Amino acid sequence: MLYNQDKTSNAMKYPWNDRAGKLSAIKIAALIAGFIPLILIVIGYKANILGPRPITQAIHETGDWAIRFFLISLAVTPLRNITRWTKLVLIRRILGLTALAYATLHFSLYILDQNFNLLRVASEIWLRIYLLIGFITLLGLTALGVTSTDAMIRRMGKNWNRLHRLAYPLAALGVLHFFMQSKADVTEATLMAGFLIALLLYRAAHARDFRLSSVWTLMGIAILAALGTALVEYAWFALATKIPPTRVLLANLSFGYSIRPMWWVLGAALVPAIWVSIKSAMDRESRKLNPVSVK
Repeated sequence: MLYNQDKTSNAMKYPWNDRAGKLSAIKIAALIAGFIPLILIVIGYKANILGPRPITQAIHETGDWAIRFFLISLAVTPLRNITRWTKLVLIRRILGLTALAYATLHFSLYILDQNFNLLRVASEIWLRIYLLIGFITLLGLTALGVTSTDAMIRRMGKNWNRLHRLAYPLAALGVLHFFMQSKADVTEATLMAGFLIALLLYRAAHARDFRLSSVWTLMGIAILAALGTALVEYAWFALATKIPPTRVLLANLSFGYSIRPMWWVLGAALVPAIWVSIKSAMDRESRKLNPVSVK
């Protein structure tokens, strides 16, 4: 009996296995997805297509993927609540650790770019606020990653929940770091901010007992997230640049040049609403075809 327990425990140690020790397709897919950006960056470096400053480009790309995977990991819970697909929770830890891995690589490449001069690195972090914000985010992600194991969850008890509530503030710091290092072109930083707003709205709606299976709730979240995205972009240009923020805000109504971040956020946030609407229609049709007799 003890042998069987040890065998199951050993099987669970592999990241591609579920809690029963069996191969999990969704975990394998998440692991593969996590490696793809790194493989593309390495290929780009080897093929000399990362531009005149390949290390700098690699720093930017690893940082981009760190915040992307972090936000995707935060999206697991609301997506599980919306779709009722419980297996989604299996990949939350993988996605979070992938975000930490890219953030660590992002920082390591920065140290490499500074010729491993750790005193200079420390000085730059202290003197440049956006680097300090990024470093604090990395430390926070490290704390979340180190305590993500089942053993740490049991050991920390309620303190684990308190610590992991920092995930959203850390995501906000990561997005702010993204804005500050992006300088004039903050398109993707704005996009990440919009997705974070949507995630916060999902969290707030769930906490206040709004049904995430309601099309109207999901549509409301999508609209508010899009408006929030536009306001964040407006605020950034008003506070951090000399570019007229009103011109940027009005650009959201023009589609001649490009599709603005608020519309991408609206489109992405409407997908769950569309999915719920289609599923509800299919369920109604199924009930019509297979009526349940009422005694």
